[in-house]
Amino acid sequence: MPQRIVVLDGYTLTPAVPGQAAPSGEPVWDAFESLGDLTVYARTRPEDVLARAKDASILLTNKTPLPAEVIAALPGLKYIGVLATGVNIVDLPAARDAGVTVTNIPGYSGSAVAQHVFALLLELTNHVAAHDRAVHDGKWAGCADFSFTLGPITELAGKTLGIVGAGDIGQRVAKIGHALGMDILVSSRTERDMGVPAQWADLDGLFEQTDVVTLHCPLTDQTQHLVNARRLPLMKPSAYLINTARGPLIDEPALASALSNSQIAGAALDVLSTEPPSADNPLLSAPRCIITPHNAWAAKEARHRLMRLADENLRAFMIGGPLNVVS
Repeated sequence: MPQRIVVLDGYTLTPAVPGQAAPSGEPVWDAFESLGDLTVYARTRPEDVLARAKDASILLTNKTPLPAEVIAALPGLKYIGVLATGVNIVDLPAARDAGVTVTNIPGYSGSAVAQHVFALLLELTNHVAAHDRAVHDGKWAGCADFSFTLGPITELAGKTLGIVGAGDIGQRVAKIGHALGMDILVSSRTERDMGVPAQWADLDGLFEQTDVVTLHCPLTDQTQHLVNARRLPLMKPSAYLINTARGPLIDEPALASALSNSQIAGAALDVLSTEPPSADNPLLSAPRCIITPHNAWAAKEARHRLMRLADENLRAFMIGGPLNVVS
């Protein structure tokens, strides 16, 4: 009997449904169909996980949580493939105790996320969307001059880019910043070769000295709320904050207050503490705060890469040599 493979939340990776033609250019689940009896759910509510996974030996999940009580209730489960890099949705000790192998997908979206960092930063400095809206609203056609601006446009060359975290994405961001003429300052537990000239500082020193702070560290007990009411006032009033890592790295009420009080010039975020956010999240109404819906990772090329790596992880597990094991 073929192994039963269940994908709990496949929609954000690809809207393609097995057995139907995929939208042009989208990744597909075809490779997994040859490995077992495949069922792909677009989304799964926590209360539906057990019913959908009860006969599965293999579960693939992106953001659907697999807590200890769920793992304990699935005695036939042998493998959990996390369709992302972060694995905080899985109770790893419970999986280890149950003899369940857990893998993740490292490094698939580094280029896409680094690109998104600078899309956010350039929106803060050049206000492209606001100027585009103004032109389409007729403000250029009705202007007495050949040019106008809606706010100061800031050059990045000569500014200092502060990078929190020296992993793959942090290194890619450093290279792009350097190419734009920025000086690079890094804070990380481990000093690494960033591929470009870089200086190192502790966190407080980085917040004090840089014109842009961008977060690229994992979420841990030590990094939760590393951006907080004590550290935000250390930043220059002209400085920007960018977060494409994890929402809880930031104390959101503290950041909303800092923006409202003009302690910093602006923020651009791709992640929030709760996703989707609640309507009363203070950052939704904070001034000079750009928010995108956690899609820095979602370039088509990155999703194809993720699908390929997920397939390689599962095939390696099936032949007894699992890759990218986290538990």
